[in-house]
Amino acid sequence: MKESIERAKILIESLPYFQEFRHKTVVIKYGGHAMVDDHLKKLFALDVILLNQIGVKVVIIHGGGPQINLLLDRLDIKPSYVQGMRVTDGETMNVVEMVLVGRVNKEIVGLINHSGGRAVGLSGRDGDLVCAEKMHLSVKAAQDVLENTPPELIDLGRVGQVKRINADVLTTLQQQDFIPVIAPVGVGEDGQALNINADLVAGAIAGALQAEKLILLTDVEGVKDKDGTLLRSLSRDQLDALIEDSTIAGGMIPKVNCCREALQHGVHKTYIVDGRVEHAILLEMFTHEGVGTEIY
Repeated sequence: MKESIERAKILIESLPYFQEFRHKTVVIKYGGHAMVDDHLKKLFALDVILLNQIGVKVVIIHGGGPQINLLLDRLDIKPSYVQGMRVTDGETMNVVEMVLVGRVNKEIVGLINHSGGRAVGLSGRDGDLVCAEKMHLSVKAAQDVLENTPPELIDLGRVGQVKRINADVLTTLQQQDFIPVIAPVGVGEDGQALNINADLVAGAIAGALQAEKLILLTDVEGVKDKDGTLLRSLSRDQLDALIEDSTIAGGMIPKVNCCREALQHGVHKTYIVDGRVEHAILLEMFTHEGVGTEIY
């Protein structure tokens, strides 16, 4: 009986959060270990269904880098990267779209539906949801600075950046109480598919929907200071200082920049959360302490 009463208390303590987020949109970037561990995958599906049942409008954008590399290896196609970005030729793009849209997306949708939810799988090409343009990286060599010449542009192939989000596709699904699950493949001006970083797509969609929250699931606890202590809350101004002194570096920079851009486009709060923690999304949304870093 005591255990039952404690469970009831937890539900009552969560009630204000249920009321606050009812009818609000929460965009979740699903990636990292939470996508490959079978136990965590099941818990993720249940967390999403619970949010949907209490009236939260959930939108999921997923990655799939490890799964793409696995198939490329089986096909004896060697991946190539420039500044951390995957160079994507036509053959690689076929593999990317096959894995993200045909396999990973359908697995997530199936898991949610099998657990009692109502999910619909999409790519950015469906309904021109994610309109994109080709991305070029620029490299400025030291001699170029001296000679005052323009930087070298690197063609990454069919790698894109978000140009526009057609949010009507998602709002229509939300009105019917569906959970959109989106693969980060955009459509270029020529109608061809473009490979886009999932964090960038998540931030752009969150901004287009004026989401209450953007949650990025990662394989780290969150943003840490130089001593390795987790920073629970950061403002955009504090982010700039931490990047400037290299406290934030490497793969964390694109994630915090994604959060910054989402905030600039009207998202209320953003979070970088450790997806290795069971029920990380619920703990972040419905407890005072949370489990990651809040960026506001």
